[in-house]
Amino acid sequence: MKTCNQVINLLQHDSFYTLITDGAPIRILFLTDDIIRIRAGFHRNFEEASYSLVMTAWEDMMDPFLGERRKKITPAQSSVQETATQILIQGSKLLIEIDKEPFRICIKDLFGNYLHADIVDLGYLEDSNHRCIHTSEIFDGDCFYGFGEKSGTFNKHKKYMSMSPKDAMGYDPVETDSLYKHIPFYIKCNKHTKIASGYFYHTTYECDFDMGREHSNYWKKHSRFRADGGDIDLFFIYGPSISDITRRYTDLTGKSCMLPRYALGYLGSSMYYSELDSDCDDAILEFIDTTKEEEIPVDGFQLSSGYCAIEGKRYVFTWNYDRFKNPKEFFALMEQKGITTSPNVKPGFLLTHPYLEQLKQEGIFVKDSQGQKECIGTWWGGKGLFADFTSKHTRQVWKKYLKEHVLDFGVTSVWNDNCEYDSIVDKDAICDYEEMGGTIGQLKSVMSNIMCHITEEAILETSKNIRPFIVCRSGHAGIQRYAQTWAGDNYTSWDSLKYNISTILGMSLCGVTNYGCDIGGFYGPAPEPELFVRWVQNGIFQPRFSIHSTNIDNTVTEAWMYSDCKKYIKEAIQFRYRLIPYLYSLMVRAHETGLPIIQPMIAAFQDDENCYENGIDFMVGDHLLIANVVEKGQSIREVYLPKGETFYDYHSRKQLTGGQTVQIPVTLADIPMFIKAGAIIPIADNQMYNLHQDHVTDLHFIMCPDKDGEFTLYEDDGITMDYANGAFLKEHIQMKAGEKVSVCVKREGSYTTKIKTVLLDMIHTEKSPYWVQLNEEPLKHFLHRSKFEAAKSGWYYSQSLRSVLIKFENPKEDYHVTVSFEQFDILGM
Repeated sequence: MKTCNQVINLLQHDSFYTLITDGAPIRILFLTDDIIRIRAGFHRNFEEASYSLVMTAWEDMMDPFLGERRKKITPAQSSVQETATQILIQGSKLLIEIDKEPFRICIKDLFGNYLHADIVDLGYLEDSNHRCIHTSEIFDGDCFYGFGEKSGTFNKHKKYMSMSPKDAMGYDPVETDSLYKHIPFYIKCNKHTKIASGYFYHTTYECDFDMGREHSNYWKKHSRFRADGGDIDLFFIYGPSISDITRRYTDLTGKSCMLPRYALGYLGSSMYYSELDSDCDDAILEFIDTTKEEEIPVDGFQLSSGYCAIEGKRYVFTWNYDRFKNPKEFFALMEQKGITTSPNVKPGFLLTHPYLEQLKQEGIFVKDSQGQKECIGTWWGGKGLFADFTSKHTRQVWKKYLKEHVLDFGVTSVWNDNCEYDSIVDKDAICDYEEMGGTIGQLKSVMSNIMCHITEEAILETSKNIRPFIVCRSGHAGIQRYAQTWAGDNYTSWDSLKYNISTILGMSLCGVTNYGCDIGGFYGPAPEPELFVRWVQNGIFQPRFSIHSTNIDNTVTEAWMYSDCKKYIKEAIQFRYRLIPYLYSLMVRAHETGLPIIQPMIAAFQDDENCYENGIDFMVGDHLLIANVVEKGQSIREVYLPKGETFYDYHSRKQLTGGQTVQIPVTLADIPMFIKAGAIIPIADNQMYNLHQDHVTDLHFIMCPDKDGEFTLYEDDGITMDYANGAFLKEHIQMKAGEKVSVCVKREGSYTTKIKTVLLDMIHTEKSPYWVQLNEEPLKHFLHRSKFEAAKSGWYYSQSLRSVLIKFENPKEDYHVTVSFEQFDILGM
C-alpha cells in the first residue's frame, strides 16, 4: 500500500509542478485558468494515452486516433511560493494551497472560499489491491450531482455508486447501480456559498464513489473516489456556476454532436415488429402508415436486432430474408415516407456465427488473459466473442463489414447496442490498446465510444455529406460527441417515469444532452392508460423521444393503444413538433457550447437553495419551466417557482411571483408549464408531421418583456453537412424591456429561410400598447380578432391572454420591432 503523507521536494517544469511525496509523485498543472489537473502517478510513468480528452496541452498517444477532434492549447500561467510548511501555487482565478506535512491539497477562489480540500492521511493512496483512492472533505451544505447515468434521487449526497456498466434490463429506477454508462464526473454545489465546482476523474477503469455514506470519527466528513487501476488523474473544474462547469467539462471531453433535425422527432420502435416469423418489413411500413392515419408525427424507426436473427440466434452483419425480403428496397421505401431507419448493431459474435472463422483469422477479438486464444463470454443465445475496438486493424475490418452488410443498403443511421462488454468475466482479458497492450477491465468502458467513432467515419465515407445519426446505449465520458443515447431498458412503472427524470437531468450536467428514456417503459407489462399519457407528456420534452417496448404480457406499446386516451397522446406529440424551432436551436447551442437542452432547476436557479433537491421539474432551455404530473391519480400539482423570478402560466398567461409554491389543478389533458420573465420561445404555428419533409413556415415567438432577454434561432437544411460551410441561418434576437420594448433581430449565415410569416406574442398584463412599429414603420392596429387574422400584418391586443399579437411577413434582412407601452392620456389629447 502506498500513501502520501508528506512533501519531500517541489520540482518546477516549464508548464507544471511535481510534488515529490513519500507515496507517489504528484503533478499539478493549470490547464486553463479554470481547470486544474492533479495527477498522482503511483506507477511513475505518467503515460498520456486518452480516448476521452479532446483538449490537451501535451503529446498523447491517441492524437492520431482523435485527429482533428483534439485541440492543443497552451497551459495557463501560474506562480509558486514556498515556505517551510506550505507551497502556494497562484493562478489568475484559483489558489492551490499545499500543506507539506501532514500533506494535503486545498483549492480556494480569489475570495478565500474553500472549493476543495483533501482529507489528511487519506488524500492520495494506492491500496493493497492496487486500487487508487482520492478522499475529499465534504463541507456543510455540499450537494452532489451528475455521475453520468444514475438511478434514484437527484442529489447524491450520502450515496454510494459504482461505475461498472451493465446490461441492466428491467432495472429498479430507484436502487439499481450501475446502469449502462461510465462517466466519472460530478458537480458539487454548496447550499450556503452557492458556489459550484466540477470533478472529472480521468480514468477508464471501473470505479466507485462514496459521497459521505461512510463515516469515521477519526476524519472529517468526506467523499471518496476509488478506481480499480491507473492513477488518480483529477481535472478540477471551477464554476462558480453549474453552467460554467458543464461548458468547461465539455471543452475537455467534447461538445454534443450535430445531429440531423429529425433526431428530435418521434422515433418509433418495438421489438415486436422485427421478431415476426416473416414480412417484418411490411409490418413496419404499415406501422408508419398507421401513425400518419392517426395524425401522429413520426420521423424514425429503431430497428431491433430481429432483422439478423436466424433460428433464434442473432448474427450481426447478416439478414433474415424471410423477415426482410429486400433490405435495400425497404430502407428506400422508408425514406420515401420520410422515415430514417436505425438498424441495431452489436459487437458480439456467437460461436455459431457464419462469419466467425474468417473474423478469427482477421484477429479482431479480445484475447483471453493468456493472450493465446479469443476470450469467450456470455452473449445473446449462448457463448460468444467480442470485437476489440482498441485495435486499429479491428476498426478497419469492422468498418468494412458495417459498410458491406448494413450501410450499403442505403443506411445513414446506426443503433449501436449491447456494447457494455458486461459478460466478460475475466477482467484480465487482453486488448490491443493501440499495440501497447491492455486489459478489458481497463478498457471496456471506452469500447462503445470507439464503436461510435468507427460508425461515424463509415457513414460519412458511405453517404457523402449526410449527417450521421448514431444511437448508442452504453458510453464513456465523451459519448456526447458521437451519439444520441438513452437510459436503457427501463421497467414500466410510475417510479420509472418519476426517477428517470433525475437520471436524464444528471446526464445533462455531464454534457450528455441528446438523451432520453424509453417512453412507456421498455420491459414489463403494458403501461396503464394514465401512466402512458403522463409518460408521453413528460417524454415530449426529452431530447430523445422514442416509444420502445418488449412487453411481457404480449402487448405492444403504441401511441393509439388506448382509444379513450389517444387524443392526449396525439396532442402531446403534435405539441413537441411545434416546439421544434426551440428544441433544434437548443440542440445547436449544445453542439457549440455544451449547455443542455433540458436542465435541472439548480442549474437555472443556482441562487435559490430550494431548487437544490428538485429532480422532477426542469427547464427546457432557459425560458420554459416544465412541472409534469408523475404521480398516479394526481388532481393538484404543487409547483415551486424559484425566488426572484416572475413566471406566467403557459396556458392562461396568469402572472405568478417566484419564491412560492403554487397549486395547479390538473386533468389528464394538462401539462403544467410556465414561461419565465425575459423569455423568447420560438414555436411553429403550422403543424409539422415529419421533419424530413415539413418545414416551419409560420413562426410564433412567445415573449415576456418584463426584463431583457435574448435567444438565437437556428435554421439549416437539417440533414446535410452543409451547415459546416456556412449554409445555416442564425437569428440573434435581443429584447430590451421598458416603456418602449424593442426586439432587434440580426442575421448570420447564408441559408435561405423557409419561414414566411412571423408572429410576436408579447405578454403584457398591464395594458395594451400605444403603437407598434416594424423598422420605424407603424403597423396597423386591429380591434377585431378575425380582421387581424385575415390581414398580412398588424397588431392586436388579446384581452383573454393579456398579450400583444404582432404579425408581419418575414423580412429578408435584419429587422427591429418597437412596441410602445408609454402612458397616453386619451382624454387630454
